[in-house]
Amino acid sequence: MGPTQINGLPAHILLVHVVVVLVPLTAIALIACAVWPSWMRRMGLVLPLLALVTLVSVPLTTHAGEWLERHTASTPLIRRHTELGDGLLPWAIGLFVLAAGLWWWNRRTAAASTGGGTGGAAAPAMPLRVAAAVVCAVVAAGAVVQVYRIGDSGAKAAWTGNFSKSTVPGQHR
Repeated sequence: MGPTQINGLPAHILLVHVVVVLVPLTAIALIACAVWPSWMRRMGLVLPLLALVTLVSVPLTTHAGEWLERHTASTPLIRRHTELGDGLLPWAIGLFVLAAGLWWWNRRTAAASTGGGTGGAAAPAMPLRVAAAVVCAVVAAGAVVQVYRIGDSGAKAAWTGNFSKSTVPGQHR
């Protein structure tokens, strides 16, 4: 499905950085565009494309992580990290669906307003806009929290018991 090694290194340890950057970036952009329609007009197709790249990066990273899991000793920390990692895809799907929906809605309302609308559509649209902003904020926060939880568990899995709090004798400074 995707690379398992890059330059002899497990691809997961490199691809994870893409997810760690793109999920919060997409989440922030989604909230900003949901709250401020002018931002959505400026971003245009960039928001759903960013969300799509974010969505694609999640299964690539997960696939590389599953390969890495088969090539390391199984520990409770690694199993926990894997379990949490499997939970990110639904959040990434949510970010993409909301970004695409917000883009579509913005295009539809922009076309309606330039098509000679009477202006009465703004009143019913406000509760819908507020509801959309709340849903976007909830999904964005959930995605970012899940990325944090996965990253924290991955760091613990990789580093617990693998370093010394004091300087190791005979090592270079």
